[in-house]
Amino acid sequence: MSEEIRTLLARYSDGVCRFDAEQWASTWATDAVWEMGPMTKTGRDEISTSWQGMLARLDGVIHAYLNGWAELDEAAGTGTGRWYVIEHFKRPREDPMTMYGYYDDEYCLEGGQWKFARRSLNRIYYGPPDMSGDFTGFGL
Repeated sequence: MSEEIRTLLARYSDGVCRFDAEQWASTWATDAVWEMGPMTKTGRDEISTSWQGMLARLDGVIHAYLNGWAELDEAAGTGTGRWYVIEHFKRPREDPMTMYGYYDDEYCLEGGQWKFARRSLNRIYYGPPDMSGDFTGFGL
């Protein structure tokens, strides 16, 4: 797997943890697609606006990758990957929550940099950190 994809993931995660909308948005291709269960956003601007709205409802979040893989076709400028992720987050006046899941990714080269062309979040667990919550994903 390329160091460029590891850097892309690190920039994405760092942007989430620091609520850095500009850095986070820069990891997406111009015409990217973001799928989170029943929600689908298309285009970097729509994706970024939606994400900023989500983070505005949080006191804090920790986003970290657990493991994963990526395969790139450098000549075609495309690739795919799967990355397992954990998020701990806190909303105002609510108890902390945890989400475990994995992203199915598609990558593309845009402006000489690898970007997310598509990210589909598949939730495995959502609920309190004590694991007493929902293991049914998005309920689809």
